Amino acid sequence: MIGETGQMSGQIRYWVELSEYDIETAIAMLKSKRYLYVGFMAHQSIEKILKAYYVKTNGESAPFSHSLSYLAKKAKIYEYFSEDQKLFIDMLEPMNIECRYPSHKEQLMRSLTEERCKEIVDNAKELQLWIKQRL
Repeated sequence: MIGETGQMSGQIRYWVELSEYDIETAIAMLKSKRYLYVGFMAHQSIEKILKAYYVKTNGESAPFSHSLSYLAKKAKIYEYFSEDQKLFIDMLEPMNIECRYPSHKEQLMRSLTEERCKEIVDNAKELQLWIKQRL
C-alpha cells in the first residue's frame, strides 16, 4: 500500500471524513424529526467507512456499490462482525433505496419512530467507531 502521504492514505481519509459528515447529518435529521433521512444518512455513513476500510485492506479504490454486506465482505471485515452488527447492516441495507425511491413511503414513515431512529443512529455510530478503530 502507498505510504502515509500517498494517494491510498488520501482516499482513506476522504472516506472517513465523508462518513463522519454523514453520521453528523443523520444526527441533525433526528433532531429535526426528518426521520425518513435518518436511516439513509446512517446507511451512507456506514457505506463510506466500509469503503475506507476496503481501501486500507485492498490497496485500491473502493468498488462502486451501495450494498453494505457486499462492501464488508470485499473489505474482508464481515467475518469479524458480531451477529448484532450483521443484523444491523441487514436492517440498514434497504434504507438507502427506500429513502430515495419510497414505494411505500407512508408505511416506512410509520415505522421510523423517534425511538427507532435514535437506535439506528446509536448503532451506526457504534459500528462506524468499531470500523474506524481498525483502520
